[in-house]
Amino acid sequence: MQFQQLQYFVAVAETRHFTRAADLVHVAQPSLSQQIKALERELGADLFQRARGNITLTDAGEALLPLARRILADADTARQEVQELAQLRSGRVRLGATPSLCTGLLPDVLRAFHDRYPGIRLLIEEGGSHDLVRELARGALDLALVVLPLPTPSPALTTVELLREDLVVVSSPDAPAPGGGGSRRTVRVADLEGERLVMFRHGYDLRELTVAACRAEGFEPDFAVEGGEMDAVLGFVRAGLGVAVVPRMVAARSGSGLRVTPLTRPGLERTIALAHRSDVAPPRAARELQRMLLER
Repeated sequence: MQFQQLQYFVAVAETRHFTRAADLVHVAQPSLSQQIKALERELGADLFQRARGNITLTDAGEALLPLARRILADADTARQEVQELAQLRSGRVRLGATPSLCTGLLPDVLRAFHDRYPGIRLLIEEGGSHDLVRELARGALDLALVVLPLPTPSPALTTVELLREDLVVVSSPDAPAPGGGGSRRTVRVADLEGERLVMFRHGYDLRELTVAACRAEGFEPDFAVEGGEMDAVLGFVRAGLGVAVVPRMVAARSGSGLRVTPLTRPGLERTIALAHRSDVAPPRAARELQRMLLER
């Protein structure tokens, strides 16, 4: 049974005339008649009672008509949905990102994407780079913003460097400036020795980076509070519990209540990359979000 045969059958059933039905579906009348006969042979039953000037449905035709109409309607719906996806009127993008990027980089880009493609649902998953790489590998995400180098390099992923971002030290304006206070405009990593740090939970890329930088300067960091997510860490710093090392974009968007002190050059920076599976092309909506991120 062919889709085209069902189209011809419905046209004849609705017009009760082979020639008018052929005009309706833009096919020669002999071709339409041949396809109807082929459909009847396959089904093993006549679908029409043919008399000059009087075409009527048989019982078999009456039984087939609602089914054929439903099949044609479902096919039309499928065609429209695929076209909408192709034209970015519907669909979804599953994007993973580290919490600091959700706070700093993504809001403006996602707002621009949503304004341009309001029918696309954005599903965001926050996590450390290690977790996001695992979710990409199992197909649970279309794209992910991760920190390079990856904790476990994966040949199954393609990464494109997106930006390099400086890290800064944030502290409460009511507490002494980090590194001994004074009028210094920058602070060295070594000056954090003796400072109480508000530290992120295990698995946070910023935690590993900060701890490694302190150890490279020959000291173990002293934690006042540890285990928080980004919003909690910033809140603890505002309360004067200690200082924290955070991305510059996060500090810029965090509002009042924080003193921001850059790190002395060369300082600390992190490299952000956009990752996706190498063996599967991202959906079109995800590719469009990828383009906007790369061109931001």
